[in-house]
Amino acid sequence: MKKIIFVGLMSLLVLSACATKEKPLTLEEAKVKAAEFINNNLVQPGTEVSIKEVTEEAGLYKVVVNLPNDQEIESFITKDGKKFFPQVMDIEEVESQTVDAGNSAQAQQQQQLTDIPKNTKPVVEAFVMSHCPYGTQIEKGLLPVVETLGDKIDFKIKFVDYAMHGEKELDEQLRQYCIQEEQNDKYLAYLECFLADEDSEGCLAETKVNTRTMDACVAKTDEEFKVKELFADQSTWSGGRYPQFNTSKDDNEKYGVGGSPTFVVNGTTISTGRDSASLLATICAGFETAPSECSTQLSSASPSPGFGFGTSGAASDASCN
Repeated sequence: MKKIIFVGLMSLLVLSACATKEKPLTLEEAKVKAAEFINNNLVQPGTEVSIKEVTEEAGLYKVVVNLPNDQEIESFITKDGKKFFPQVMDIEEVESQTVDAGNSAQAQQQQQLTDIPKNTKPVVEAFVMSHCPYGTQIEKGLLPVVETLGDKIDFKIKFVDYAMHGEKELDEQLRQYCIQEEQNDKYLAYLECFLADEDSEGCLAETKVNTRTMDACVAKTDEEFKVKELFADQSTWSGGRYPQFNTSKDDNEKYGVGGSPTFVVNGTTISTGRDSASLLATICAGFETAPSECSTQLSSASPSPGFGFGTSGAASDASCN
């Protein structure tokens, strides 16, 4: 296969050599030049390489270098002996490998969807930390999906059993836990508002959450799961670094949750894109018979990590763990 050399400013180098009218090195001179340069500048003292052969290719000299470990590499040197390129990339080969990797990843993703257990009403659980930028990222992707599928799925936000973002995260997760448990009809509206700019107080007012009911639930939940008590006792923190938050501890252990986000459909932990289109496809793979809503065209743009409803230029599988 013909080698195509990917070298910056190659045309400039060729033009420069032509402009100076310098006499090119012979093949033997190039062989000596390459060996001296490599041994004097590119390898450890006491190490020596040899040049197996030098041939002309693509307007340069291709140098086959014998390494001490009996391996061979191909390098290139300009014909005037002034520029040395230690490594060559075969563009066709690299592009083919990229395509193969993409096809393999796509096949693995498809197999993963096929392996999701089926249910008449899929159970969808998203484990997050309220202030983890990657948890908020998947939540923003999920909102349009949950709105589209409505009561055809059993959807719930759950929390990782430790918090990485300080006491404010414990407070927010207690609020969200209680709103979802006792005022569920207001939870998604509250969550969407909160994800915009992290304004808990403003969002409680905007979505008309009954704060008296919520506060009573927060106190009860805090007492039941000892959230603030565990926060005050650093000896109980996960790994000595992060306070516990145990409202869904059993499920964290059941699914081996190790960070935010962790996404579960019908009891199976799934790796999925965080854009709405990918999440819809993933959830719909859990239906025994997919409803018409699964054909809805949702955005394939990945939400940006963190707060705010921007989009990210590339998909991300990063997490807080």
